[in-house]
Amino acid sequence: MSLRFCAAAAAFAIAQPLESQPLPAPPAPLTYADLADLALAAPIAVHLRIRDADTLGADEAPNLPAGRRRFLVRAEVVTLIRGAGGLPAEVSYLVDLANDSRGRAARLRDRDEVLVLASRVPDRPAELRLVAPDAQLPYAPGTAERLRAILRESSAADAAPRLTGIGRAFHVDGSLPGEGETQIFLQAAGDRPISLNILRRPGEQPRWSVALSEIVDEAAAPPAPETLLWYRLACTLPPRLPPQSLSEAGPEETQAIQADYRLVIEGLGPCARTRARR
Repeated sequence: MSLRFCAAAAAFAIAQPLESQPLPAPPAPLTYADLADLALAAPIAVHLRIRDADTLGADEAPNLPAGRRRFLVRAEVVTLIRGAGGLPAEVSYLVDLANDSRGRAARLRDRDEVLVLASRVPDRPAELRLVAPDAQLPYAPGTAERLRAILRESSAADAAPRLTGIGRAFHVDGSLPGEGETQIFLQAAGDRPISLNILRRPGEQPRWSVALSEIVDEAAAPPAPETLLWYRLACTLPPRLPPQSLSEAGPEETQAIQADYRLVIEGLGPCARTRARR
């Protein structure tokens, strides 16, 4: 067994506890949230063409669950989608694949094209480590473009930050019956300011928006589905506000805040996923 293979296998074993990370085949095409989960965790996103894939034996893949095969893959780089510092022309990595629904052994063919979401193996520039057991995806132009869009948004200077919690929520009644404004402060990585703002006026549909600065634009629209801001909110916010967010609100204010928060959650819609999060 080569020293190169031994190092890659050791890195894989350390990063991927096999017993706790089963690798079922996705039951449906990956959603935006599925792709964002993988892309945002990956320092490297790359389109590869497989040159060869060696199936490892039981002694080289200990504790591999039944119905799976482990491959040592060598592949040429077609397009580097993301990866500071670049990559060599050829890379290698380990991947576990499940047998198909009929029980036929998983296989990888030479010249198959894949998308890989990975990190580097320290001090081994030509070796990659998948960020999740299912972070090798069949290549498709549409999937590649969706990944590019996610990564473009995430690298922008004004990118929506990762949410870490919910702060205080406040409500103020207006001068007319049925008029009011709610502001819910969110906690974000880097202490970025972010808030939900809900405005109700008599005879009008309630409006809500998200502010990514100290300035609130009452005319702003809610985030469009399948954007990074939508993902940050829809896939992170809990279905109900935590009690500490309402600690400074009276009973009537609490009722108004909860109603406005439900409006936001319903407006965002579900964060649909088809893959199990690792």
